[in-house]
Amino acid sequence: MDYKARMEAVLATYERPLRAEEPVVCLDERPIQLTADTRPPSRARPGRPARHDYECKRHGTANLFCAVEPKAGWHLVRATPNRTGPEFAKVIRAIVDHFPAAETIHLVMDNLSTHSRKSLTDRYGEAIGGDLWGRLAVHHYTPKHASWLNQAEIAIGLLIRECLGRRAAVASPTCPPCGGRPPPGSAGPTANGAPSGGGSPGARRARPSATVASPMRWAAADVADRTS
Repeated sequence: MDYKARMEAVLATYERPLRAEEPVVCLDERPIQLTADTRPPSRARPGRPARHDYECKRHGTANLFCAVEPKAGWHLVRATPNRTGPEFAKVIRAIVDHFPAAETIHLVMDNLSTHSRKSLTDRYGEAIGGDLWGRLAVHHYTPKHASWLNQAEIAIGLLIRECLGRRAAVASPTCPPCGGRPPPGSAGPTANGAPSGGGSPGARRARPSATVASPMRWAAADVADRTS
């Protein structure tokens, strides 16, 4: 499929009406450089803004997955150590869990090699992974050099500019290198979009978990996700 045809397919997907049975979801990810201050920042005072020293200490990298349902205003953000197939599979499962009543979830994303059925079956096995992939219509890949068509890329760009600023800091200057993992107490959102460490929920609505495979098989997958 050529550039124009792919672009028109994505735009046609965005024109679909808002329906609980066929939600349209955009997904993207972005690597993040983790840093820590080498000197304690000075807090803001009346008439004086907060000050941060320009020097920083690097603590590896992490990754942010961002999923949005534009017409419903639903967002999910998940911090992960990387963007490998297993992490992609966990995010797909979180998206499917959020739409238990959906017959088909129309997914807009780029064609990264990990964005495949294999990532899900490698993580959860053929039964659960196949069930998850079967809930998706994944034929809406953005064209090459046109990732800006993905509304999740726009959302994650705003998140980085408005929430992370120029620095994605770890817990403290004395925090040991975290190897790309979030520091204790600042883990990413859970499957329904709520931060696992408390705070404001990242999703505007919570839904019960989906049942796309037997409860016993899902229970095994739940344990695998919690222990990884």
